[in-house]
Amino acid sequence: MSSPSIRTARLNRILAALPREVCERIVPDLRMKTLAVKDVLQMRGVALEHVVFPVAGVASMVSTGDSGGSVEVATIGCEGMVGLPLLLGGESASGEVFVQVPGEGLFMAAAHFERHIESERTLMRTLLLYTQALLTQVAQCSACNNYHEATARCARWLLQTHDRVKGDEFSLTHEFLGLMLGVRRATVTMTAQVLQKRGLIRYHRGIVTVLNRGGLEKASCECYRFINHEFVRLLGAAPRRATHARRR
Repeated sequence: MSSPSIRTARLNRILAALPREVCERIVPDLRMKTLAVKDVLQMRGVALEHVVFPVAGVASMVSTGDSGGSVEVATIGCEGMVGLPLLLGGESASGEVFVQVPGEGLFMAAAHFERHIESERTLMRTLLLYTQALLTQVAQCSACNNYHEATARCARWLLQTHDRVKGDEFSLTHEFLGLMLGVRRATVTMTAQVLQKRGLIRYHRGIVTVLNRGGLEKASCECYRFINHEFVRLLGAAPRRATHARRR
């Protein structure tokens, strides 16, 4: 399995924020792999063997209680990295991260990652800025889940996912969407129907198509804009999307 090109590596927002010469030193230790739905990228309580820089697709960070129930606390895509406990000095994580929308990711062995963060100060600084942005997302999403109604939260989550995929279509089951929103299956169906009736999305046979990006932004709560602003402030603007759903 060969290393990715610099261009491919820079599809990840963290790697894109690094000086080119730093990225060139890191790329030889990266390996591109397909991310399939339900792949576990970070297992609870298990020593981390690698970190992952997604370049397409979406992963979900979930917290699981003793009763077995789970709730999403953050989404991670091409703006981020899976495996932050290795940066922060821990060998394992208390939360699980799994793939919910398929894509591709750049994997780096833990030993290589630890060597790079010790020798590359700009990588360490960029990852700390990403950690700050991720913590903002976790805090804001927690407040959002408590105070905002399901339709606005669903619009926020769909926008975050749309930002991380290559086109206007992505796969999403009722099971996953219910987990993301912390609601029952019946509420998922009702919420999706509301957004469909407004002409903002089409949701059929587990496939979401964003039809009206601008309308979806208006339907979302302010949490989407707040989280997005923090990522731009700390990591710079995201690369321009290749395709856009029409705006109104």
